[in-house]
Amino acid sequence: MALVYQPVMQLSGILVSLLGWVLSCLTTYLPQWKNLNLELNELEIWTMGLWQACVVQEEGGMQCKDFDSFLALPPELRISRILMFFSNGSGLLGLLLSGFGLDCLKIGERQQEQKKRLLLFGGMLFWISGITAIVPVSWVAHSTVQEFWDENIPDIVPRWDFGEALFVGWLAGFCLILGGSLLNCTICSAEVHPSSVHYAVAEQQDQCQRLETETRP
Repeated sequence: MALVYQPVMQLSGILVSLLGWVLSCLTTYLPQWKNLNLELNELEIWTMGLWQACVVQEEGGMQCKDFDSFLALPPELRISRILMFFSNGSGLLGLLLSGFGLDCLKIGERQQEQKKRLLLFGGMLFWISGITAIVPVSWVAHSTVQEFWDENIPDIVPRWDFGEALFVGWLAGFCLILGGSLLNCTICSAEVHPSSVHYAVAEQQDQCQRLETETRP
């Protein structure tokens, strides 16, 4: 049964990781990391991302302006850009390595050890990609909460709130870590399975020898 479930777990792991990688790339370019509702003008919603700030009007229009300088950004946005790029790159490399390590792929059927190493490295890269996707969105969320409850800011000043991109980033990190865990679990089960089969065969041989000795006159 382990041999049957192993390819299914591998495909599930790489599909979940692929979903997480797509969501991570989407999080990087979404402008909704922070939302700002103006009480004086409820027809407009300001949003801020890693690359630009936008104004969404109730009529359906959306105007965006790119940030002029990287150094002028807040520290959490500068580091978030770097971490999200690293997350996307490591996730893409993990997809390539783990894809060549799948058992259902006919390439390299006689090189099972190398394919296991590819799956292991791919799973570890998915873990790294997931962690580096969760860290920036969590950092931005933490700074947003601190600014929201800052008593030094007058109550009349509008406060930034969580944007949709933060939730997409958390989901992306969870999918990447889950996908990497599934891939690594298939490697562990593949290592345990031959020993268990060997033990079962040895036990069956012992039983047969006992029956032969008992049936002898």
